[in-house]
Amino acid sequence: MPFVRIELAVMAVTDGRLDVLLGRRTGPPHEGRWALPGGVLRIDLDADLDAACQRVASERLGIELPNPLQLETRGGRSRDPRAPWALSIVYRSVTLADGLQVAPGKRLSGLKWVDAEAAAADSSLALDHASLIAHAIEALRAEVGALVFPPGLLPGTFTLGELQAASEAVLGRPLDKSSFRRRLDAARCVEAVEGEMRTGAFRPAQLYRLAAAAGRASLTG
Repeated sequence: MPFVRIELAVMAVTDGRLDVLLGRRTGPPHEGRWALPGGVLRIDLDADLDAACQRVASERLGIELPNPLQLETRGGRSRDPRAPWALSIVYRSVTLADGLQVAPGKRLSGLKWVDAEAAAADSSLALDHASLIAHAIEALRAEVGALVFPPGLLPGTFTLGELQAASEAVLGRPLDKSSFRRRLDAARCVEAVEGEMRTGAFRPAQLYRLAAAAGRASLTG
């Protein structure tokens, strides 16, 4: 039977960039190296894969993982020196970093948010986790590029400027303001919150929320 693990790709937009949460391993293999937080599937404890995801999040991060999405299953020989054949089930969670109070738990000596693009290119990460992060970025960009905004990317209400800034951070490129707003209108993926405005140093800005039934449009044109 394969050696089965749960890996957690926790992602957030922070200061205009897409970050991923990494943990520092305290044991072999790759002791002392940074990796996605994760743990072994326990058939004696886990009723199903979602339960395994939340148990691992509790043990490694001290939290219940917000908005978990099963992203991919990766398996093969030589993935993990502890077994001749290893399988990883990767969960992604997009969240607001400021509101996520994590603490290193079992088998981790530290946690840190790092630039996701840099992590995906970092060959010093443990195991094949750089590749897992690269796929998590690719999948998130595909969603945001189609104007499908995952739960946790933004707070419940936001301005269109904040939505564009978050989209640019995920996509890694600027977007034309007029084109972006035309596409939002065409997709009907956001709706104004009647009577709600964001005030500050500049003129008040209308607040929006994600529509219950959002359409899709490409940001590539």
